Parts: sequence; structure tokens; C-alpha cells
Amino acid sequence: MGAVATALGTLVAIAVIGWLLGRFRLLGVGAEQVLARTVFAIAVPSLLMVTIAHADLHRLLSRLAVVTALSTAVVVAAAVLVTRLAWRRPAGETTVVALASSYVNAGNLGIPVAVYLLGDPVFVVPTLLFQLLVLAPVAFAVLDSRPVPQAGTSPVMPPPRRGPVRATTAVLGRTLKNPIIIGALSGLVLAALPWDLPEVVYEPFRLLGAAAAPLALLTFGMSLALPRTPGQEAPVKDLALVVGLRSFAHPVLAAGIGLALGLEGQSLLAVVTMASLPTAQNVLVYALQYGQGQALARDAGVVTTLLALPVMLLVAALLT
Repeated sequence: MGAVATALGTLVAIAVIGWLLGRFRLLGVGAEQVLARTVFAIAVPSLLMVTIAHADLHRLLSRLAVVTALSTAVVVAAAVLVTRLAWRRPAGETTVVALASSYVNAGNLGIPVAVYLLGDPVFVVPTLLFQLLVLAPVAFAVLDSRPVPQAGTSPVMPPPRRGPVRATTAVLGRTLKNPIIIGALSGLVLAALPWDLPEVVYEPFRLLGAAAAPLALLTFGMSLALPRTPGQEAPVKDLALVVGLRSFAHPVLAAGIGLALGLEGQSLLAVVTMASLPTAQNVLVYALQYGQGQALARDAGVVTTLLALPVMLLVAALLT
């Protein structure tokens, strides 16, 4: 437990430094966006490529991935059933609720947690791949095909409505152009090769990847110092549903499914910890882009982020 507390303390300390950088604008206006793009486009893809290339593919496709997929799917299903069937919300709002409940901050927070707390960045890979290859494309397909809202109902002009074929093509193209997907798929290809590349080939990417965790934490801390996006408050029951699913139900589901599939030790700790991560900031980006559920995405990110540390401490106390 002492090692866990030390690891979490390290995460918090770096995030606080990031908050101070953002609060006092020590790196200038817009620095958090530059750091975020650097992490997203260079550091994380490099880390994933090198890590996956040297990983055991059976581990990536093991029970950890099954637990991640099943527990996330149950959370999404619960969010959709309540929001769409019980509350009769439109498809766009339902999609944002489902994303806010299931799409976790695996980049800015998940990778540092995997590195510092779990000791291996490969533990975040199943979560990243499921979100980027399954959750995001499905969400984009729904949002791209929804009816265009009336003028004046959204502060952001949504993308034009597309037909099913064009929407599917656009979603697939967007997914395959994602730098994290490119890095992860490159690592999978290299891991599957019957021969190994010389280590000198990996060294530049290994050096760039080493910056992913600290830069992601600094970016995360700086994002917390940004002024809140103006707009109305999220509906209380929507926010309560999202927070309940994101911060409490998902970790419990991951633990239950993991135990049922025979996971234990570090593997069980890994899947439950990943399920304890807060709502990703990407959800707010998607909500703004499509003009749906902006206030909910914003408030869910704030509340689940505040809850993430105590929840992870509780998870570590129960599983270590």
C-alpha cells in the first residue's frame, strides 16, 4: 500500500505542477493545447508502438481485454437504456451521456497511472484500443447521422448530415488517421513479425515515449486550471447517472467480471484501476463539435476527476 500511495502521490504532484503552470500562465497562453497535441501526436504513439512491439500479444488479447470490453459495454448499455428508453432523450444527448459514462481519460491520466502505479504502460492498451476502435467510431456514426438541430440551439455549428455510407467512410477515415491508433497498430504489426528489428531502431521512439507520462500529467493539471466553459448547468439527474456509472458502477463491474474470469493480483488491480479513471476531456470536445450535451460533458469531467483519486486509493487498498 505504501508503494501505491507513493505512486499516486507522484501523479498528484506532477498534476499540481501542471495546475500551477496553467494557473499563472508560466508557459504562455495556449500552452496546454500545444502540450496536448505533442502528447497526442508524438509521445503517446511512440510509447504505444515501442511497448506493444515488445509485448506478448496473448497478453493484449487476454482476459484483461475481455473484462475491459464487457464492463464498458455494460456501462454503455445502462446509460442508453436509462437515457433513451426511460427518459426519452434524443439520440445525440443519449450518445453524450453514454460517452461521459464510459469513455475514460486513458491518455492524460491512464498512461501515467499505468506507468507509475501499475509499472507497465501496456495495461492501458486494451482500454485505449476499445475506446478508439469501438466507442468513438460508433459514437461518431450516431452523431453524424442524427437530425440537424434547429438554428440557435447550439453554440457550435454541427457537421452537415451525411448518408450512411459517407458517414461510415468518414468515421473509418477519422479513426485510421488517429495518431494513437497508428502507433498502436504499428506496434501490433511489429509484435507479430517473425523477426525482431534492431533495438537501435526503437531508441528514438523509446526516448519520445518516455516523455508521454509526465507531459500528459502536466497537460492534465494545466487543463484543470482553465476557466470553465460558459453555459447552463448539466441536468442533475443526468449528471448523477453519469457519475454513478463512471466513478462507482464501472469499477465494481470490472472487479466482478475480472474475478469471475479468474483475474487476480496485478491484472485485477489494472482492469479495476483503468475502470476508475474519470471521464475523458475528449467527450467535451465531441459534445462541442456536435452541439450536444456540452454542459453535461463539462460537469461530468470535473466531478469524476475530483472523485478519481479517492476511488483509486480505495481500489488499491482493497486489491493490494
